[in-house]
Amino acid sequence: MQSAIHFIAGLPRAGSTLLSALLRQNPRFTAGMTSPVGSLFNAMLRETSQRNETAVFVDDDMRMRLLRGVFSAMYAEHGADEVVFDTNRQWTTKLPALTKLFPQSRMICCVRNPAWVMDSLESLVRRNAFELSGIFGFEPGGTVYSRVEALGGNAGMVGFAYNALREAVYGEHADRLLLVRYESLSTNPLGTLAAIYNFIEAPLFAHDPGHIEPCYDMIEFDARMGTPGLHHVGSAVRPMTRPSVLPPDLFARYDRDAFWNDAAQLPKAVRIV
Repeated sequence: MQSAIHFIAGLPRAGSTLLSALLRQNPRFTAGMTSPVGSLFNAMLRETSQRNETAVFVDDDMRMRLLRGVFSAMYAEHGADEVVFDTNRQWTTKLPALTKLFPQSRMICCVRNPAWVMDSLESLVRRNAFELSGIFGFEPGGTVYSRVEALGGNAGMVGFAYNALREAVYGEHADRLLLVRYESLSTNPLGTLAAIYNFIEAPLFAHDPGHIEPCYDMIEFDARMGTPGLHHVGSAVRPMTRPSVLPPDLFARYDRDAFWNDAAQLPKAVRIV
């Protein structure tokens, strides 16, 4: 593909949608919610693996061309002077491949205390009291404990993303990562954006956190998921505080898992803002 490409990953409900909305203010930048590229990437890997008998005709060089082709097809309308940010929580598990496909790419990982991530998702469920959420398979049963357990499992929305983040942070390509705290983005958006521009070596743009344009495609997606507000972004960046809706024992179970707040636990190669 002609455009420069970078990646957004990390935890759900940790600011990736807000970050994308801010980045889109720069006319050179393309960013949004989770794109189809991750699923297409996996499908291409699967169909060129040995599970397919015709894979005997496909070597790694061809796989790389095919995988780059997925990105090129998705972002064909963007020119060489534009920058694409593709969002998917699985990208942190694909760093060995992505660094070979796009040697100049960088990855921004949005992070937030997992207890507050769980709280945010539970708040959405309660706010949509008459909707069944696709996050939980549109099932009407369950309790806050079963919902949090499902989210935190290895294949759960939060558990998978958390483990994928740790894989990248403690992997051999940790120098490709910039961890962006939700608190930094919500309280100091301009400073956080300046750190991101420095990280990707792009000229700084004058963003306006006080005026954010809505994305109606996200509103429709959330409605189909039975979870209105899942990707909602306000008209301006405003830090908010409120008590947690989680039972205290459940909140405490995840509160200690924000490992990025302990500098001693982070490899020196990882940058954080």
